[in-house]
Amino acid sequence: MSDLPPPLPPDEPRLAALETWLQVQLLYVREARAALQRQAAIQARTAPPPPPPYRIQRGLTAERTPVKVHLGDCALAKKGIGCDEHDARRAIVEGVEACAVCRPDSELGMLD
Repeated sequence: MSDLPPPLPPDEPRLAALETWLQVQLLYVREARAALQRQAAIQARTAPPPPPPYRIQRGLTAERTPVKVHLGDCALAKKGIGCDEHDARRAIVEGVEACAVCRPDSELGMLD
């Protein structure tokens, strides 16, 4: 295969037609890229935020004391309060039970 471009037509009318065709193709490409960028922007705006790394589940009593620590994506604590690694670790150290399903204590490296 040669690196040379294909031969161009020798006369002005065919060169003008070729130039027009290339300009139209370039417009199609630019419109397609703009549409993809608009679609990506919409998806970025409408995507749900990522779950917090950990969640603390509160009890049903009036005091709402913490009862369990979960990983952020655990199905058992969807309404738990989001927290970071430090708060989850502190809660487990203070005696709050770690979820037996998602095992945040193992994720935090706190197994006995």
